[in-house]
Amino acid sequence: MRKLKLNELNRATVSEFKAQDKLPVAVVLDSVRSMHNIGSIFRTSDGFAVEQLILCGITAQPPHREIEKTALGATASINWSYHEDVVEAIKKLRADGYQIIAIEQAENSVMLNEFTPEKNAKYALIFGNEVNGVSDEAMQIIDTCIEIPQFGTKHSFNIVVSAGIVLWDFFAKLAISS
Repeated sequence: MRKLKLNELNRATVSEFKAQDKLPVAVVLDSVRSMHNIGSIFRTSDGFAVEQLILCGITAQPPHREIEKTALGATASINWSYHEDVVEAIKKLRADGYQIIAIEQAENSVMLNEFTPEKNAKYALIFGNEVNGVSDEAMQIIDTCIEIPQFGTKHSFNIVVSAGIVLWDFFAKLAISS
C-alpha cells in the first residue's frame, strides 16, 4: 500500500469549496478559550464542509497565529462570524431556520447514536467552554441536547474530539447515507 501524495488528493481550492454544497450545519463555539481548539475546529469544519462557524463570547477570532497553527488555512475557506452574546447568535440562527442543539451532558439529553437528523433541516450545534461546557444562558433556549456516549473514567472528551465525533455523525447520516 502506498500513501497518496498531496497532489493526488484532488482537494477543492478555496473558491471551489466556497461554491460547493455544504452540510446544513452551523457550528457555534460558546466561549472556547484555547486558540488551538478554535483552529482545529475550523479545520474540522472545513473537512466536513459545514455552512458556517460562529464564534461567541471569549472565543478568539482570526487572524491569529495560534489559531492558524492548527487551522492550516481553514479560516479562509470556512464562512465565520463573531457574536459577543451567544444568546443573540442563537436567536439569529433560529430566525434563519436552524434547529438549535447543544452538545452537552444534561438531563433528558439524546444520545448521539439515537439522534437522527432530518434530511431537509438545518442544525446549529453548540460546543461549549473547555471547563464549563455550554453556558447556562444558551442551555435555556436550545431545542434539544445531544450527548456523546462515553464508557471510560473521564467525564468528557476534548472539545475538538467532540466536534469531530458529532460532525462525522451528522455527515454520515446526512451526506453519505443520502
